[in-house]
This record gives sequence, structure tokens and C-alpha cells, in this order.
Amino acid sequence: MSEFTLPSTIVSAGGNPPATAVPGVAASPAQILLAGARVAAGGGFPGVIGMVRNDPYREYVAVGFKKYQTQIAADSSAQFRIGGNTEAYTATVLLQLEAEGALSLDDTVQHWLPGAVAANGNDGAAITVRQLLNHTSGLPEYSASPTFTTSYTLNFEPYQPWAPQDLVNIALTQPPLGVPGQKFAFANTNYVLAGMVIEAVTGNTAAAEIRTRILTPFALDDTSFPTDDPQLYGNYLEGHSITWGIYRFVTASQVQAFGAAGAIVSTLDDLSVFTSALISGQLLPATQQEALKTTVPVPNSNGKASYGLGVLRTETAAGPVWQHTGGVLGYYSLWLTSDDGAKQVVVAANEHHMATGTTPQLKLGQAGLDAYAAL
Repeated sequence: MSEFTLPSTIVSAGGNPPATAVPGVAASPAQILLAGARVAAGGGFPGVIGMVRNDPYREYVAVGFKKYQTQIAADSSAQFRIGGNTEAYTATVLLQLEAEGALSLDDTVQHWLPGAVAANGNDGAAITVRQLLNHTSGLPEYSASPTFTTSYTLNFEPYQPWAPQDLVNIALTQPPLGVPGQKFAFANTNYVLAGMVIEAVTGNTAAAEIRTRILTPFALDDTSFPTDDPQLYGNYLEGHSITWGIYRFVTASQVQAFGAAGAIVSTLDDLSVFTSALISGQLLPATQQEALKTTVPVPNSNGKASYGLGVLRTETAAGPVWQHTGGVLGYYSLWLTSDDGAKQVVVAANEHHMATGTTPQLKLGQAGLDAYAAL
């Protein structure tokens, strides 16, 4: 990327360019995010798009390219794969089902999915639905297995199907990470099972329930949950992955590989609408909203991070913020939202190293926090 001049823009909600930075005057949230996006793009992301919001203030940033090969400039209205940010949608459906009396989050996995988790010391009879959603089940991570990573990361067959139980079975070749309920340990296995529970309770797929309960009522027309077609259409960020030191184009990838843990495609605006509505209490009754925001400590965070049901609470200099990140092949995204849903930062990039803690991710994440603090 260093050999190219990166196109970059800030555009206000009204479509007019904002005032440029003035020496001696504090940078605006959008200017802060733009600066971090430029660093991230220069460090390995082909393109970065983002949005900062504190109504009525709203601005968008775009840096680099949405299609690296053809040098098409990044577009803040483009679709992207949101990866693990899908978890909040899946958790919302299960919380709504509990509110309707269809299940209890304290039901066991065995109750709804008999025999689905029963190998190598992993026992669905000892794990509750709530523990799936807050990642305290102790279940191992299927995506850490070579059986999965070789196929998914190389992406030679983007149409390869993955049945949810097959993904769970890969995880069950390993012993538990811990005793259920004892500690937070992130595993996509939890949300694959959560999607299976949704289907067992309703008779419908998680994709169908998310569409009916969330996407349609909130007019999230640019959001979808693909279940078999790996392609993206229309205006989208081209997914890129660095393998053997070269960029590969991985927009089309195995959509069944994460399912209810990471399959959703969305935009900055749609992700903003959903997360604001969720965190501010527009999707759940009071009892379930409290459950959503009841957190468990995240290890090695110096007490600054704790996990609810599909959402992460982080203590920052600007106060507590709700957030989550998502990373799948070719894509990385992040959202941050205040407790009342009024202040937001949403960011997406079209490359993911399939490893956390890379320099572009860290720079972009910090830029998001800094921009949020300036709102």
C-alpha cells in the first residue's frame, strides 16, 4: 500500500465536507478516526470506512480502496462481512424468545439439543444457554483446529458447506477449556450452538428469525444473513487476505463456516441502527435488557473489560462503552456505543489476518476509542 497515494474523505451526514482541522483547535471525532484509518490502511488494510455519531452530528470517513486490484476508492456506504458482531443479533433472538416464554436462558444445551455436546469431557447437560451467550461454557474453539483452518483460510472452495453440528464436532475433539460457568473463554462454538438452539425452539433457522425479528422491523435493508451463497453483490468492500506475503481476493468465502457466530453482511449505517437500538433498550423488555448487560470479567483486561450476552463492556477514560469486534476472512469491523445508544463509532476494513492483535487492528481500534472519547 505504501507505493500508492491513499484516497481519503470525510463527509457529513448532509453530504457536505466538514471544516478542515485548524491548528490549535482540537480535532473532531471524524478527523481523529480518519487519522487512525490512514495509519491502519498504510499498515496493511486496503481500505477502511467509518462513521462517528452523536445526534444530530454524524460524519463518515473513507480511506484507501474498496477494490485494491482496480484501485476503486473506499465507499462508506459499502457492505461488508461483520463476523463476530453477528453474535449480538443471535443473542437478541434468544433473549426475545425467553421474554415470550419459549425457553429459559438457564435451560441446558442438552435440553434443547440432546446429544449434541457429549465428547471428551464436554457435557451439554452441564452447560446453559446463558453460558453459551456469555462465553463461559468452557467449550473449545472449532476454528482453532487444522481440520477447519486449512480449508477456511486457504478458501480454495468458497462453496464448501459446513453443517453446524459438524463444526461443533470439530470442537469436541478437544477437551473443555474449563468448568462451565467458571470463566470467560471466547469460542465461536458457543454461538454456533446458540443458532442450533434457536432452530430447535422455533423450527426456523437463526437467519430466518433474525430477519423476521430484527432486520425487517428496523428496515435494515442492507443487512443479510447469507446461508449458502458466498458471493456479495452491488456495493461492497472487496475482501482481501494476506497469504504468503501477497493479497488474495476472498470476498467469496465459506458462509456456513460461522453461521450464527459470524455470517451477517451489513453496512455502517445498518450496524449503527441495530446496536443503538439494542443497547438503548428498544429490542428487549427490561428483564432481558438487564440480562443482556449482566457481564462476566474478561481475563487479562486489567478489570477494564467484561462480557454480557453478545456484547462487550469496556471501561474507558470517557466512561463505560459497549462494543464488539468482528473478524472473518477478508474483513474486520468494530462498533462502540454509549449506554443510551446516542454516541457511536462504527468502523470496517476489508482485510483480516485471521489473527487478533495485528498492528492495523490495534491502531484502528485505538482510533475508534479516541474518536468515541471526543464525541
